[in-house]
Amino acid sequence: MNINLKIWRQKGVKEEGKLHNYRLENVDPNISFLEMLDILNINLVKEKRDPVAFDHDCREGICGSCGFMINGRPHGPQKATTVCQLHMRSFKNEDTILLEPFRAEAFPVIKDLSVDRQVFDKIISSGGYISANTGEVPEANETKIEKKYADEAFLSSACIGCGACVAACKNSSAMLFTSAKVSHLSLLPQGAKDKDARVINMVATMDEMGFGSCTNTGACSAECPKEISQENISRLNQDFIKSSLMGLLKRNK
Repeated sequence: MNINLKIWRQKGVKEEGKLHNYRLENVDPNISFLEMLDILNINLVKEKRDPVAFDHDCREGICGSCGFMINGRPHGPQKATTVCQLHMRSFKNEDTILLEPFRAEAFPVIKDLSVDRQVFDKIISSGGYISANTGEVPEANETKIEKKYADEAFLSSACIGCGACVAACKNSSAMLFTSAKVSHLSLLPQGAKDKDARVINMVATMDEMGFGSCTNTGACSAECPKEISQENISRLNQDFIKSSLMGLLKRNK
C-alpha cells in the first residue's frame, strides 16, 4: 500500500512548527504504525534529513510512552489501542494520514511528535503512594478485600499515563488520569490511611500544573486506550468534597 503523511515538525518548545509532507510506497499493511515511522526515518537519514522524533519504549501497549494525534484522534482510529499496537491495515491505500503531537499547555512539545509529560509524575509524587509499617511481611490473605472493590481498583490501575485523555479533552483536563490513580489506591484498605490527603494533594497538584477543568463530555474515556471509566471522576469528586469538608471541620474545632 502507498500512503501520504502530513507530519507536524517542530524543533523545540520555543520554535514554530509546521506540517511537512512525506510519501511512502509499498508499505506492508501488517507492520505496526511505529514500524512504518521507523521506515520513514531510515529513509530520511539516508537522505541526510532530520528524522521524525516520537516517543516509544515497550511497543506492547504497556508503558504509556507512545502517543500522538492521528487524524485528530489520540492514538488513532482503533478503539482501546495505543499507537504502538496500531497496524497499517487500519488504513487504506493512498490514504493521507495527519500526525500531530498531543496539544495541551501542560504538555510542551519537545520535538515533532514528542511532548513532555513529566507533570503526570508530579501528580503521582504528590499522593500516589501508601504509608505502611516496615518489618515483618503480613500473611497474604490476612487483609480481606471485597471483590467489587478489588475489581474496580484493578481496572483503575490499568491506566498507563499516556496522556490521551488530556489530548482528547477540549479543556485539556487530567481528571481521568488523576481519578484513576486516586481510585486505584483509595479503593484498597492499604491506601485508606492516606485517602484524604491523597485526593486533596493530587487535585491541587493537577490544578497547579495547568490542566483545565473537566468538560463532562466523556471524550477522555472514549479515547483512552485502556478504557478507564468516568466513574473514577465521580468517585474522585465525592472523595474530594468529603475530604475538604473533613479538613474544614478539623480546622474549626
